[in-house]
Amino acid sequence: MGFLKKYIRLLALISLVAACAQSQTVESNESKAVDCSGGIAIEGTLNIATTVAPITSIVANIAGDSGASITGIVPEGTNSHTFEPKPSDAATLENADVIFINGLVLEEPTKELALANLKDGAIICELGSEILPESEYIFDFSFPREGGKPNPHLWTNPPMAKQYAQVVRDVLSRLDPTHADLYSQNFDAFATKVDALDAAMAEATATIPVNQRKLLTYHDAYAYFSVHYGYEVIGAIQPSSFDEPTPKEIADLITQVKESGVTAVFGSEVFPSPVLEQIGAETGVRYVDVLRDDDLIGEPGNAEHSWLGLMRFNYVTMVEALGGDSTALKNLDVSDAAPDNATYPQ
Repeated sequence: MGFLKKYIRLLALISLVAACAQSQTVESNESKAVDCSGGIAIEGTLNIATTVAPITSIVANIAGDSGASITGIVPEGTNSHTFEPKPSDAATLENADVIFINGLVLEEPTKELALANLKDGAIICELGSEILPESEYIFDFSFPREGGKPNPHLWTNPPMAKQYAQVVRDVLSRLDPTHADLYSQNFDAFATKVDALDAAMAEATATIPVNQRKLLTYHDAYAYFSVHYGYEVIGAIQPSSFDEPTPKEIADLITQVKESGVTAVFGSEVFPSPVLEQIGAETGVRYVDVLRDDDLIGEPGNAEHSWLGLMRFNYVTMVEALGGDSTALKNLDVSDAAPDNATYPQ
């Protein structure tokens, strides 16, 4: 019995030491690998891993026909905040020369797996953290300041998505200088389409009465978008804990909807919300439940299966529900600026 106790204690000690060693390795890897300005030029095919589908689409538009291999990790239609990568994803991350993630504490389990499996010389580029100074973080309903996690949904704001693409262009050009001119050309073509989307959204927004430019959503994915276009986010149903709101919180939101005069409340395809449906029914306000945060339109290979297609769909949905004219948006060409050769998990 004495030997058994000693053996069990030894196993526990070994496990503790291994866990500490792994933690120290991850911290060490993070200090040298999470850096969009890092990395070295490689020979041969560039292996790229990405997280959510909008980022995968943006990267694919810049990579185009360079021959780079692009593999997404987070399946479309999945809650990216709580997604846990599969063990098989470790192989994708282990082979990557660069891993593009959003950052701002959006995909921590995937980031941790990447750090634990990162090969020598590879880098993790946090696009959101790269372009957004801490002084400009937005904390709100779903992302309260006391939780320490800023709202990470920068890609729903076109100027910020263009900044993502610019960082991707610079990183790919550094890692694969042979195709630097192609990456630059693809970025220019993509930026032109982003600017057209931005202008069309501004034009469509102008057709909505100022006092109706208010958003009540299930998941607060439009904080930076709202600042740019002059909308007011009056609330978000989903708490930071991802639990359902309390009866008191629901009652308060019903009162807020009645007092604000908002004409529509917006649900999410990814987050079905009987609460929002209840609020719509009790206030007589239209309930629209088709917005998508990071689930692209259609299937891979379809013309609108892109960041551009996703944004146009969401913008048209919001503009029309709030009483505006979406003609400028509907007239846009939202096809990819370059061939999309990425793999999107479904």
